[in-house]
Amino acid sequence: MPALWYTKQWYTRCLDAPAVSPRRDPVTTPTQPTGTATVFHDVRLPSGGPAGELIAVDGLLVDAVPPGAVVERVDGGGRLALPTLVDAHIHPDKTSWGEPWHSRRPARGIAEYVAGDVELARALPTPVAERALRLMSHAAAQGTRAMRAHADVAPAYGLSGIEGVAAAAAQLAGVVDVELVAFPQHGVVRTPGVAELLAEAAASGLVTHIGGIDPAGFDAEGAGEGDQLGTVFGLAERHGLGLDIHLHDRGETGLAPLRDIAARTRALGLQGRVGVAHAFAVAGLSARELDETADLLAGAGISLTTVALSETTILPFRRLAERGVRVGLGSDGVRDSWSPFGDADMLHRAWLAGWAVDARLDEDLEACFRLAADGGAELLGLPKADLRTGSPADFMLVDGECLPQVVVDRPRRELVVRAGRVVARDGRLV
Repeated sequence: MPALWYTKQWYTRCLDAPAVSPRRDPVTTPTQPTGTATVFHDVRLPSGGPAGELIAVDGLLVDAVPPGAVVERVDGGGRLALPTLVDAHIHPDKTSWGEPWHSRRPARGIAEYVAGDVELARALPTPVAERALRLMSHAAAQGTRAMRAHADVAPAYGLSGIEGVAAAAAQLAGVVDVELVAFPQHGVVRTPGVAELLAEAAASGLVTHIGGIDPAGFDAEGAGEGDQLGTVFGLAERHGLGLDIHLHDRGETGLAPLRDIAARTRALGLQGRVGVAHAFAVAGLSARELDETADLLAGAGISLTTVALSETTILPFRRLAERGVRVGLGSDGVRDSWSPFGDADMLHRAWLAGWAVDARLDEDLEACFRLAADGGAELLGLPKADLRTGSPADFMLVDGECLPQVVVDRPRRELVVRAGRVVARDGRLV
């Protein structure tokens, strides 16, 4: 994808714009003009049956065109309509997507990966705002309607990652909704200055969440003193923000912080506003231990995100959902210093989830798609885009036979619709 170039005036204007709104505020998405109905005809639904119509009015799907409405018609060409997807965990600030190839060095442990992040950031000539916009635009054109984006906050970057991703989010307003996490990848305890930068980010009005990382492992090492969870929970409570904490540690090193997070969440009344990413320790639990942990998380209103890295790390999302835990799916890093892989295509990520759980049956493949669609929507507090009357007019059209086949074959997104407006054709934003 070619580089995108913008003027200094554009960048300043984006930084001044209200790029993202805290969870406590409703998200508003521009729709087609008032008094207009858009009729997408000759489309098929995943439930089967002959081709029919989807009618969008004021960003929602309706049964019929209102009297007196101006009608715009879009030919679906007999394609299959599917809900658009939600990326519940992505790092747009780190990406080298669309940049010259970057050769990665060997890395052992988070500290060495973090050093690689700084090295790559200094080597890339393109500002964060342009790289993030390029990646987020690509994601939207592949059918992503919303995302939770993490941006590193550390002395090496200051708040440039937050500001860059916020600028990209402002440019994409009405196309993709963005929740923005101030993420302390370098650690709150082990890296001096991070706690102060998190406080600055929390007060900036740009972020919706404060992040955290491995308080019993990575961020407990070194000479630093302090309480990471106390810091990030305090900031979230003080500024009315959510929390999204990365837990890579396995075994008791990962489970003990998870229990601590649940206890703090209940004590501060933050149920429904705290999420944990990766949670590799949960992926390794036996059936009884899994149910007990799931009940603990559900009782505290804590959500989880998984990124389908492998069969040993993907969360047992169906079992967790049955116990009342909200689980979303995400891209994680996309062509960053950690890995050359990733493409911010959530349909591909659903395919990876299917591969990781060895999905064979249609219902298993459909569950992976629903994880990327409904699971992510619930996690971000968005209504399901399930193509029912009254649901958001957010869908994509593909050449496909049925939903399981689409997950396996990952056809091109011929058309992407957001709030009743066509926002992308043939994999590119309109």
